[in-house]
Amino acid sequence: MFKGSFKTLLLGSTLLAASFVSYAENMHKVWDQLVNQNVVAINNGHSTVVNYAAMQAQHSELTTYLKMLSAVSQNEFDDWGKTKQLAFLINAYNAWTVELIVTNLSKDGSDLKSIKDLGGFFSSPWSKKFIPLLGETRSLDNIEHDLIRGAVDEKGKPKYNDPRIHFAVNCASIGCPALREEAYTADKLLQQLEQQTVRFLSDTTRNFAQSFSLSLSSIFKWYGEDFEKGYNNTHSLEEFMLQYPEALNLTPVQQKALKEGDMKIQFLKYNWDLNAQH
Repeated sequence: MFKGSFKTLLLGSTLLAASFVSYAENMHKVWDQLVNQNVVAINNGHSTVVNYAAMQAQHSELTTYLKMLSAVSQNEFDDWGKTKQLAFLINAYNAWTVELIVTNLSKDGSDLKSIKDLGGFFSSPWSKKFIPLLGETRSLDNIEHDLIRGAVDEKGKPKYNDPRIHFAVNCASIGCPALREEAYTADKLLQQLEQQTVRFLSDTTRNFAQSFSLSLSSIFKWYGEDFEKGYNNTHSLEEFMLQYPEALNLTPVQQKALKEGDMKIQFLKYNWDLNAQH
């Protein structure tokens, strides 16, 4: 009797554990479907625009996904590997940014020109606390700057230390790197981040070299320190850029100049217009 009950209990525990694994693996499928259906590549694939009106019409699906994210506890999150954690946080940032847009959009979307219009006189839209995540009510700034960029390990060192996240999180603006047309997942994250990096750097409307001058997106000005923390053995913005000479279309002479500090770097004006499909 006891043995049979034990076997039943053991089988039940195994099935329950398997269901949790399945749930975790499939968590981002709803988001994957939403962006696959409503995000459109433009600019020769370098950028994307979002059909926010269609996203608004599918708000119940978006809400379902956000509830799934909110259901993850801090303890559960802490048990995950780094790539799974990072994929979760990037998807969360992007999904709640879309939520912020669609909940403030008229039916035809004509009333909202920029995400910055959703901020107050003394606050920005990124500082609004409206996101129930990992046991707290958070802001977009909190996800990006504290949970992703500011996270540290048990030794006090940057936990993720991957500046390529700046080409994955999307701030609903034309100047932002593309909102990816699929969800980020643990098994594909490193490949996805690399693709997003090349995709953005090779966009000559936002990053380009002329003679001995390199013009870059303002992202590299705002977050320059993230490119100096030793990711892939790079400790400066110049060293990071030299990993992508083909994406930036740098000649051997320009590469040499950049390496020797003879390349002037300047930053371009950022376009905060809404990345909406018209």
